Amino acid sequence: MNDKNQNAFSNVIDHSLTRRQLLLTSAASALTLSAGFAQADAWPNKPLRLVVPFAPGGSSEIVARALAGEMAKTMGQNVFVENKPGGAGNIAMQEVANSTDEHTLILGHIGTLAVNQYIFPKLPYDPNKDFTPITLIAKVPSLYVVHPDLPVKNLKEFVAYAKSKPGQLNYGSAGNGSAGHLAFEYLKMATETFMLHVPYRGTGPMLTDLIAGRLQAAAVGAPALLQFIKAGRLRCIATGTSTRLPQLPDVPTVAEQGYKGFEMTQWYGLLAPSKMAKANIDKLEKEAMVAARSKLVHDKLSQDTALAVGDTRAEFEAFIKLEQARWKPVIARAQIKPDGL
Repeated sequence: MNDKNQNAFSNVIDHSLTRRQLLLTSAASALTLSAGFAQADAWPNKPLRLVVPFAPGGSSEIVARALAGEMAKTMGQNVFVENKPGGAGNIAMQEVANSTDEHTLILGHIGTLAVNQYIFPKLPYDPNKDFTPITLIAKVPSLYVVHPDLPVKNLKEFVAYAKSKPGQLNYGSAGNGSAGHLAFEYLKMATETFMLHVPYRGTGPMLTDLIAGRLQAAAVGAPALLQFIKAGRLRCIATGTSTRLPQLPDVPTVAEQGYKGFEMTQWYGLLAPSKMAKANIDKLEKEAMVAARSKLVHDKLSQDTALAVGDTRAEFEAFIKLEQARWKPVIARAQIKPDGL
């Protein structure tokens, strides 16, 4: 082969190699890009962390674990619950508000979302701007109870009795700013009665004194009270729910007894940091609603006298705003402050 033919042959080979390299490079780039999209579509790509801003035990953990277990079945990743108590929930809320890992969620609560902003002089988070509501998971009914020796059978008689003895009746709670404190102050405002508040360090010691007759009344979440009501050691005069409870079918609601629109429940919802990607938020909403409405979650929560909900993101956001509007005047009227302030 002469030099001219040799050069022409080499040019053909070089051209073929260059074209082949380009094709291989393009294919590799396409595969990389495709893998990137697949990874994005596969969110979550690691376990989700659901932060509970309270100590282990109680309704908050029951609600969180029931939802987490059901969501893990369809999310493709485990959902693990992490308790992070302190500061009336403010510490955990601040941490999750600042999270950027796209895999951290929080269990919201009546206190952290609707009450704390009116009790604390300054919050380390904004409940409306720092979080995206996902779904309202459950409501835990509050019950209004009295000691059996009190000569009242229902709310109407209790209100009349309290008005005949202004400032002479005591009611207890688990502490300043607790759900029980708020619930009773709300009832006082609605019924225009005056009773003295006795704060305790927890529901347990308060119930001990109520059952012993050293207190006359209290408002407490249903799970802690049912056994004492059924044993006749406490008398339930009203429920804070919008409808009667199956466990107490003969006890009317506060609203039924003349106070239209009255509702007092502790409630829990799922939220994500507001910085989370919208596609991930949309997926969370879909999966969380299905989980909260499942028979398994319903049955688990019913055992704790909690009512499973599972509403839409928009409905939960509207609910939070209604609760904030409900509690602002109650807290202002009662001048509720956290312990130590």
